[in-house]
Amino acid sequence: MSDWERWHRNNVPAARQLRGRMTKSERVFWAAVRGRQFLGLKWRRQHPVGAYVVDFYCEELRLAVELDGGVHRVPSQRDGDIARQAGIEEAGIRFIRISAEAVETDIEGALSRVAAHVLRIEGPAR
Repeated sequence: MSDWERWHRNNVPAARQLRGRMTKSERVFWAAVRGRQFLGLKWRRQHPVGAYVVDFYCEELRLAVELDGGVHRVPSQRDGDIARQAGIEEAGIRFIRISAEAVETDIEGALSRVAAHVLRIEGPAR
């Protein structure tokens, strides 16, 4: 078993715990994408990816969506986020960040950003 697989399996309990205490922005985003209602894509919430847990993940596109709240503006947190994102991208997963405030105040605008990212991945066929 590779380190990546071991970390993934070890992160499953953490991911389950995070699903139980979603933030307001996570609840809003999840309500908008669950059940393939957004572009027909299947999304997972609080999904383990190697040594990390991403807020939302679409396996079909290998796309992670992270919702960044105020804590992500703290310089030490931002540095950690950059390193974490690099680790996830090294695994071949694309990454998009959206502010929690944008999700809470303009979910349609936030989803438009994700849709634009999806179009860059797949092209206009979807």
